[in-house]
Amino acid sequence: MTKILIIEDEPAMRANLADVLELEGFQALTAASGREGVALGRREQPDLILCDVLMPELNGHGVLAALRDEPQTARIPFVFLTAKSERADVRAGMDLGADDYLIKPVPLGELLGAIRARLEHARRHQAQFKVNFKSPKPLEALGLSQREAEILFWTAQGKTNAEIGVILDISPATAKKHLENIYQKLAVEGRNAATLMAVEVLTAQK
Repeated sequence: MTKILIIEDEPAMRANLADVLELEGFQALTAASGREGVALGRREQPDLILCDVLMPELNGHGVLAALRDEPQTARIPFVFLTAKSERADVRAGMDLGADDYLIKPVPLGELLGAIRARLEHARRHQAQFKVNFKSPKPLEALGLSQREAEILFWTAQGKTNAEIGVILDISPATAKKHLENIYQKLAVEGRNAATLMAVEVLTAQK
């Protein structure tokens, strides 16, 4: 059964979304705070996450950043739930790697349409991300140095900065610095977007 995590601090909204999704045949997981949502996302590995933007302690942007920074949760489709007054915050969320946003209260048809579209998009790309690529060399065509190509090569295969450090005999901090340079060269906002670009190049070489 497809699992959807709802991260929403407003109890009525959270319960309503869960009821709707369960009636549509999804398994609804719920979290009442950003911190609880991050923990649940890491543990349950849901197929999609719906997350409120404004929450105490850890807001939606913080939740997204935390989950996008870990390989096991980096590619989970992530949809923001936002009030109309929060629309100015949407751009920042999309830059962090969100896949979509919905304005509350969300019409049922719009909610289900967005969920199904994002799940289908994730399914289409899933096979690509499971490929074991042979060489980082093709990534140098993106304007990267040999070392940067190696960093991005392992990033695209889900390795953390610490794991990359062990593989390439460098510190995690050095790996992170290289990644920041890579993001700038590729004109992307972060790990997820850089990975997508790398997979496209590496897949074309297979």
